[in-house]
Amino acid sequence: MAESKRDEMERILKLQRSVFTANRPEEMSKRVDRINRALTLLKTHAEEFAKVMAADFGSRSIQQSILTDIAATVSVGQYSLKNMSKWTKSEKRKVQFPLGLLGAKAEVRYEPKGVVGILSPWNFPVNLAFSPLMQIFAAGNRAMIKPSEFTERTSLLMAELVTEYFTPDELAVVTGGPEVAAEFSSLPFDHLVFTGSTPTGRRVMEAASANLVPVTLELGGKSPVFMGRSADLTRAGERIALGKMMNAGQICLSPDYMIVPEDMEDEAIAGVSNAASAMYPTVLHNDDYASIVSDRHFDRLQEVVADARDKGAEVIEVNPANEDFSNTNARKMPLTILRNVEDGMLAMQEELFGPVLPVKTYRNIDEAIDYVNANDRPLGLYYFGEDKAEQEQVLTRTISGGVTVNDVIFHISMDDLPFGGVGPSGMGSYHGVEGFREFSHARSVYHQPKIDIAKLGGFKPPYGKATDKALAGLLK
Repeated sequence: MAESKRDEMERILKLQRSVFTANRPEEMSKRVDRINRALTLLKTHAEEFAKVMAADFGSRSIQQSILTDIAATVSVGQYSLKNMSKWTKSEKRKVQFPLGLLGAKAEVRYEPKGVVGILSPWNFPVNLAFSPLMQIFAAGNRAMIKPSEFTERTSLLMAELVTEYFTPDELAVVTGGPEVAAEFSSLPFDHLVFTGSTPTGRRVMEAASANLVPVTLELGGKSPVFMGRSADLTRAGERIALGKMMNAGQICLSPDYMIVPEDMEDEAIAGVSNAASAMYPTVLHNDDYASIVSDRHFDRLQEVVADARDKGAEVIEVNPANEDFSNTNARKMPLTILRNVEDGMLAMQEELFGPVLPVKTYRNIDEAIDYVNANDRPLGLYYFGEDKAEQEQVLTRTISGGVTVNDVIFHISMDDLPFGGVGPSGMGSYHGVEGFREFSHARSVYHQPKIDIAKLGGFKPPYGKATDKALAGLLK
């Protein structure tokens, strides 16, 4: 009888955990070797990965894929190699006076958890599988990856290459559809990483909770762009357009909506529109511009725009070459700016994940801050402007996973900064030392001296005057 997917996954998990346990403690050289093999896999097959990603999307820039999915991931691996010997050292901690004088010692050891599951998405299918993997390996763990079925060719290539570079007890890739993903999230991993939408993240967390599996959830939400009055609107427009149109807006950190001073709205929109036209003078047959990944996602975005138009929004389609998008199955969608949006519109209720940019206005910055605070905490938050007091006001009065000032998205590319969400935009983080610690168990170790501390302190029965004296001191 053929092995079921569930049986296959359980068998791999059992194998990885048994080999992990048998090989403890494992030399640091093993971790280094695994990261180096992962780096070799990515660098050797970079163009091959980029081509299958383009095929999966229908159209996706080869250069963009190598930049975002390969080079950015290689950077995380190299950063981990450079720092992991420092990260893995035990930390000395203080003990209460006078225990230190008597020879007591305390430390924290950062130890591997075991087997970590990675549920990775389709929008950056290589990066969002292998970036956390680098730090999972740095922490000394084994891993199983379930990549997205939406980028099926990329997932199959990943599975094929992993078997060439790794043994199944180190790393395995399991392919399949939503049913396999659901089974995967219910396995008794030692940790589970999920990147995707907030509704799916809730289901993943619920499945993991049955086995008390700790989770790292990298979700999304509506990341706002604050346009301050002191912003250079031309420069800001260029940076927002670049971030919004990269991967056709299919980025969890994509700027989801702009909130601008009401008397600067026209100029702010022009800054974005002009920049988009300069970068993409054509869209339909432009290899630099990505397609929407599937018909379902494309239809959803069309519905969002139609809903906004029907409810009174002004729809501005940035189409510099006046191309006809109505008679094509390329799933190409030009940047679409929405003015006069209201909260009742779909565009303001859900993460857009596409090249649609609503614009809201404000009279004073407090009004803008209050609007953002009235909604779910976003994964990213962006502020443009040179007014340092206003910038600090925005940063101290809002909460978000991360922030980029005077640009968008860039904070995720800083290897030494933790990347993660807060509340509905996620929990936990990777990148930086925080990523290593996310996939490690902080194990407390206390070393008791030879002297009988309990007796000396008056805490060993029968209790008496020495106990009263000790308690008086503790409560002083």
